[in-house]
Amino acid sequence: MLTLERPIDDLPWRFSTSNFTRKKVSPITMTEQIYLAKIHGMHCAACSTRIEKVVGNLEGVTSCSVNLATERAKICYDPASITFPTIALAIGDLGFEAESADDTPDFRQSAEESAARLMAMKQRLLPVFVLALGIMGLSMAHMFGIPLPSFLDPMRAPFTHSLVQFLLLLPVLYLGRNFYTSGIPALFRGGPNMDSLIAIGTGAAFIYSTWNLVEIGLGRDPVGRAHDLYFESAAMLIALVSLGKYLEAGSKARTTDAIRQLLQLAPDTATLVDDNGQRQVPVADIRVDDHILIRPGERIAVDGIILDGESAVDEAMLTGESMPVRKKLGDTLYGGTLNKNGALTMVAGKVGRDTMLARIVRLVQEAQGTKAPIANLADRISLYFVPAVMVIATLAGLAWFFIGGADFTFSLRIFIAVLVIACPCAMGLATPTSIMVGTGRGAQLGVLVKTGEVLELMEKVNCVVFDKTGTLTLGRPEVTEILPLAGHDEQLLLSLAQAAESRSEHPLAEAILRAAESKGCRVLPVQSFAATPGRGIEAVVVNGAGKFAVLFGNREYFREKQIAGLTAKIDSDADQRSEQGKTVLFLAVDGILAALITIADPLKPEAVDTVRQLKAMGIEVVMLTGDNSKTAQAVALQAGITRVVAGVLPDKKEQEIVRLQQEGKIVAMIGDGINDAPALARADVGIAMGTGIDVAIESADIVLMSGHLAGVCRAIGLSRATLKNIRQNLFWAFAYNVVGIPVAAGVLAIFGGPTLNPMIGGAAMALSSVSVVSNALRLRWYKPEV
Repeated sequence: MLTLERPIDDLPWRFSTSNFTRKKVSPITMTEQIYLAKIHGMHCAACSTRIEKVVGNLEGVTSCSVNLATERAKICYDPASITFPTIALAIGDLGFEAESADDTPDFRQSAEESAARLMAMKQRLLPVFVLALGIMGLSMAHMFGIPLPSFLDPMRAPFTHSLVQFLLLLPVLYLGRNFYTSGIPALFRGGPNMDSLIAIGTGAAFIYSTWNLVEIGLGRDPVGRAHDLYFESAAMLIALVSLGKYLEAGSKARTTDAIRQLLQLAPDTATLVDDNGQRQVPVADIRVDDHILIRPGERIAVDGIILDGESAVDEAMLTGESMPVRKKLGDTLYGGTLNKNGALTMVAGKVGRDTMLARIVRLVQEAQGTKAPIANLADRISLYFVPAVMVIATLAGLAWFFIGGADFTFSLRIFIAVLVIACPCAMGLATPTSIMVGTGRGAQLGVLVKTGEVLELMEKVNCVVFDKTGTLTLGRPEVTEILPLAGHDEQLLLSLAQAAESRSEHPLAEAILRAAESKGCRVLPVQSFAATPGRGIEAVVVNGAGKFAVLFGNREYFREKQIAGLTAKIDSDADQRSEQGKTVLFLAVDGILAALITIADPLKPEAVDTVRQLKAMGIEVVMLTGDNSKTAQAVALQAGITRVVAGVLPDKKEQEIVRLQQEGKIVAMIGDGINDAPALARADVGIAMGTGIDVAIESADIVLMSGHLAGVCRAIGLSRATLKNIRQNLFWAFAYNVVGIPVAAGVLAIFGGPTLNPMIGGAAMALSSVSVVSNALRLRWYKPEV
């Protein structure tokens, strides 16, 4: 059943349609500035959360958001109250380094830096593992019955056995010195991080074991103390955590693969055409109005307009659509797309940062730097997590020693195990890595999501509102039917209509001309022409040796002219099509009705399937239009939409969105025109068609690059997949710590169960972050159902 609603003229409150700021976003005043900063030295969620808290509390700073995965901060501040150097100094006092970040980072340079960093980590990792395994072999050989040379045997030469382990551990500590240079100063500044836990745990094992080495050297129970060393634990902890950081860094580097792959599609050189002929030049040297030649199989360097040639162009990297698009004279080309089979000459229109590809990269980069509200809990916990773990580790060790009656060695092992198993990194990476991969995958699919908050809101959307013209429909009138009366040739009639309309300025004339051109109609000369506004046109058209008096217009015009052939059957056919929202034009030749031609703004081919899929997702679909109720009703029935709001003036669309929100709905609005901008901004999620006007795209939260309605379902599916991935990550991060810390504290041992070896705890901690990032990377292979 179709529900037709009237637009509302008033609400309990008013909203200014000139203000596109959504109520869920804090507006930035004219005096405030936004500064993007690159933060060096962060190691876990405790670091990023502490920066947010300290900087956010500075006088003059409105907000501070730090993304651990991208190592970037977005700071809003009042330059009259504070300057960025002052903010950078405050960050420096916390032990980190802040520098200005470009809003369009060089991903190629970033990839090179990541590769160099990974190579350096790998080069340190190999000797650390060799040395750690050597220490472990020495300390545990006797446990497995493996004989050692007499000068290394703990029973015969306990001092040499211990001293060799000590000497092997020193280079391990040096290679892993970053844990101490970062963790110890952070502890003294009152903001301990994950490195602090590793530094304290391994440091305690090293100091205790070194003291035992001194005791062995003094001859105090040398054999017993030789079996009470933890050099191997300290070495293996550093080795395993370093391995985890290496794997984590490699995984994080892959989270921006989607954007790097897009950028790699842009060529480095192009063929410039000028007075000196053709020559290869770097793309960076191309300027607006330069002429560029694109040969078959080459990628297009910049955005521009075709001057000569015709070809099929693969725009999949921008729109996500696999079918090439036919391009001809006057059509727009985009940098990075692939010319398939014809030579093209174009004039450069937008270059460098202004190209569509550069804009996409900026939008995705901004989205990857934002946070989703779902991350708030993890951020709050991360701030207090490390100090809490240190307290728990201390209390657990003391409880076992004083209450449980355990010896010092056992209590120390409990203390170290609790410190090294705790992992704040997994919590800090759970959300941003998924958002980074999800937004990158969205860009590959032609869905640009502007913020993490929007990604989370999109998952909750339960009402989708479509603008009609240009969104559900093609946005231009098309001839849908030609109904010639008996004895008349359709091709000739269309040629006559084309000739008559060739001098008309009416919008429907373009539909007639396009239809005639598509059917290859011959262009006939016009001898005379006269137009009656709001009624129709008269023309004398020459066809060979003959002439035709052509009358073309609406029914009232034909009745005024008393044209023969207007029967009850003709009236019935015209009324039936008018009720379907079509415009019916009458064509007469030499004073006699010859044909009916219907014109309509047809639905996009994918509209019906998109509406059906949205309903299958449990989402209510609403159509919002300024058209009259009859036309709106007809289009809605074709699309399968049952709720329609018709006759809405442009300045009232925003209020209709508010009314839906008052009903408790989470509303997504899809539009493409300037009159849609206020409604797009007011909706919980605004979605703009990439084929639309810039102001609509700027007001929207999500942009569908192809203008294909299937992108709406893709956006919802992507948001649901990303939020599911985030929840999986958060569950693992919290469950790991909730279960792991009590086990490390010896809870199982109270009931006769085993205790946790610190080395196993360190390995688990290292793998927890890797598992979270690896799970996020699964989104790279997300495939939409449409």
